[in-house]
Amino acid sequence: MSSTAQLRKTVSRNGSESSSLSASIILNALSDAVLVIVPDGAIHYANLAAEQFFSASADYLCRHSLEDFIPSDSPLFTLIRQLGVADSSLSENGVTLSGSRFGERLVNIHLAPIIDDTNRIVITLSEKSLAEKITRQLTHRKAARSLSAMAAMLAHEVKNPLSGIRGAAQLLAQTIGPDDRQLTQLICSETDRICALVDRMEVFSGEGAFSVGPVNIHEVLEQVRSLAENGFAKGVAFKEIYDPSLPPILGNRDQLIQVFLNLIKNAAEAVPEKDGEIVVTTTYQHGVRLAVPRMIERVDLPLMISILDNGEGIPEDLHTCLFDPFVTTKSKGSGLGLAVVAKIINDHGGVIEFDSQPRRTTFYVRLPVFQDAVGREERKT
Repeated sequence: MSSTAQLRKTVSRNGSESSSLSASIILNALSDAVLVIVPDGAIHYANLAAEQFFSASADYLCRHSLEDFIPSDSPLFTLIRQLGVADSSLSENGVTLSGSRFGERLVNIHLAPIIDDTNRIVITLSEKSLAEKITRQLTHRKAARSLSAMAAMLAHEVKNPLSGIRGAAQLLAQTIGPDDRQLTQLICSETDRICALVDRMEVFSGEGAFSVGPVNIHEVLEQVRSLAENGFAKGVAFKEIYDPSLPPILGNRDQLIQVFLNLIKNAAEAVPEKDGEIVVTTTYQHGVRLAVPRMIERVDLPLMISILDNGEGIPEDLHTCLFDPFVTTKSKGSGLGLAVVAKIINDHGGVIEFDSQPRRTTFYVRLPVFQDAVGREERKT
């Protein structure tokens, strides 16, 4: 009996054919990763959440052993060995799993033998941070909306009086001596600096629509890499892991270039001077379905672009506010770069999240495909 058939039998104990046929549908609807393995670690089944967890298709997973994705000294294998002795289900919470494909994840693990088939084991991996990630997306959207109101206020309430102050300083400069003229020049330069800051904030005002169309994300990433290698990221090693079959997205090419230019620049500034590395990956996944503002239905965000660097990582006290304006770890930074990124991704109907560990910080950008985005716009109208 095949692993899928056995799994159907397990889920449907009443033997009903209609119930058994829905087993894979039920398992694929779960947000937890579910694997079926044999004692030697060979994978026989993986649901959609497992595909997302390991960044690999079910067919690929089922051609490999669990040890190909998780180190053999992982606590997971200790639990599997204990299960063979106890012959009953086992659970452990707060286990840290690490692997080259998925980084470091904090999960709850549940193991159970399949009834009537002691050679197969069901493993369920529940990622503890999933709810936190969804909450973080909602927080980013609220921050973007707050910035829109603040930017509009700044443009109106700050720039107008600043122009009056600058004009008054220029008039004073004509009537005072050379020694005092330096002070008026200081007033002019500082008002110009504040105006420049307000101009940067105007990107959040939400005024004015930007043109969108089908965009090849790989062309965007290649241009960003070219700009980086010939400028701020000289000496940094780039590695690309691209899925060439990715469909286009619905977006604005210039704004997407700005997004990934900011992310790559941050990564380049974080990596060590020696052996600094940035890994850019594109994949097609069945993303978490999220509610997007102005959309009645939840949307799929299957296109994922990840930017990984081997820097020291992001301080833990900044994790909850990293995308807020004026939050920065740089002595001369304005703290607007990631806030701009979150705003643009939000405008494209996508989400951005990150995972930061020492020597391994990754930003994940999830976006809708072009056809799906067009279909939703048509249904809205």
